[in-house]
Amino acid sequence: MKRFRFTLRSVTVLRTHREMQALDAFGRAVHQYVQAEEQLAAIRARQAALEAALFAGRRERFDAAHEAQSLAAYRGECVEEGTTERLMLAARAAMGARRTEYVEAHRQLKVVEHLEAKRRLAHRQEAARLEQVEFDGYAGRALHRKPTAVC
Repeated sequence: MKRFRFTLRSVTVLRTHREMQALDAFGRAVHQYVQAEEQLAAIRARQAALEAALFAGRRERFDAAHEAQSLAAYRGECVEEGTTERLMLAARAAMGARRTEYVEAHRQLKVVEHLEAKRRLAHRQEAARLEQVEFDGYAGRALHRKPTAVC
């Protein structure tokens, strides 16, 4: 019997390539999301330190110039926190979209792989059937060649 040849092999190669690209894109999106999250955590830590400095400064002598600088720095951190939080949420949405794309590409690849497995099984069964037919032919010819015993 002929060797097994899957006719949709090129489709499998293309879908495998598409899945790898989707996985890479998902990995990059996860990396960007993690970076945005780390940036946001750093900004929140700086903001907390500024808050602590503002509250600690109120217990001492009031210095308007220092207080104005501290408050301006705190407002800047608040604005930066809002911007970074929006970037983090956008990165999370992009990560979700890339995950969806990867899952779809993986599903499409699995469909073709399942089809290949079914066809490979059918090919093996056909080969086994043909082999059995050949063995039956050998057995039939061997039976006819045996001399019959006369009693």
